[in-house]
Amino acid sequence: MRLGVFAATLQDLPLERALDVIRDLGADVVDLSTGGYGSKVHCDPEALLADGARLRRLRAAVEERGLALGVLCCYGNPLHPDRDLALAHRRDLRNTILLAERLGLRKVVTFSGCPGDSGQARFPNWVTYPWPAEVTELRAWQWEHSVLPFWASEAQFALEHGVTSLALEMHAVNVVYNPETLLELRRLIGDVIGACFNPGHLFWQGVEPAHAIRALGAALAYVHVTDAQVDPLNAPVHGLLDAKPFYYEHERCWNLRTVGYGHGEQVWREMVLALRLVGYDDAIVVQHEDTMFMPAEGLRRSLELLRGIVARAPLTVPEPPAGVR
Repeated sequence: MRLGVFAATLQDLPLERALDVIRDLGADVVDLSTGGYGSKVHCDPEALLADGARLRRLRAAVEERGLALGVLCCYGNPLHPDRDLALAHRRDLRNTILLAERLGLRKVVTFSGCPGDSGQARFPNWVTYPWPAEVTELRAWQWEHSVLPFWASEAQFALEHGVTSLALEMHAVNVVYNPETLLELRRLIGDVIGACFNPGHLFWQGVEPAHAIRALGAALAYVHVTDAQVDPLNAPVHGLLDAKPFYYEHERCWNLRTVGYGHGEQVWREMVLALRLVGYDDAIVVQHEDTMFMPAEGLRRSLELLRGIVARAPLTVPEPPAGVR
């Protein structure tokens, strides 16, 4: 498994300078943000598709530094009830798929999105509780009228353009937010739907990452990593549902952290071992969302911890002898 960096962490830097930092950190892979809610400062799919010379310069900038392109990441809400916003994010996702095809990449990372509660809604309505009964009815309506039609169409488009995995990051305020909802959508749409596994967005839900990886199995398509810390003073009083902005560090019940600053090395060892057990052999890409460290420093600390764990992890999982199960 190779280690990488999500370049959007360094979006304040020009692409070439960001790539220099990533190379100097000892990473092997770089992932690029391509729109939606994310920045296009390093990789604007529409502009790159229209300008072959610009696309060649991007590819050269990555390769000249000894890096490999991992995936393109379009983190948006293509199901948003605001039609203009949804169409903009859908356009970004389609262009991301087309750019992945041009670059020879077979995976795209994105969000599942979240619809509203009707055709007249203004904001997404994230259903996470089954009562009263109209809430359960709302979820069924969302999946039937929005989620399934969109992702069936998008899956077909992706396959037509050589993208064999739409890796959905399981994230709050999306219809796919945990392994169960990911596997549900995959069962209904097909194997082109996979998981981008980021434990930082699962820890606070009470998910044990190593167990979740084993449960996802072949559905696990890509790995991004952040850590999360459940606050030892606030969480026991107020629980884990928390809508306060992330800069209220002292008041929140959980916060995103640099790898190793929410959970110790043993948890990350178990995670890497679980990845080996399910046959995952692609990149582990670090995101930085920790307000306590500057981006380059947070990336450095994350990569240092992971590098030692990956280097000491078993390379293969032995096959049982013939006839033995």
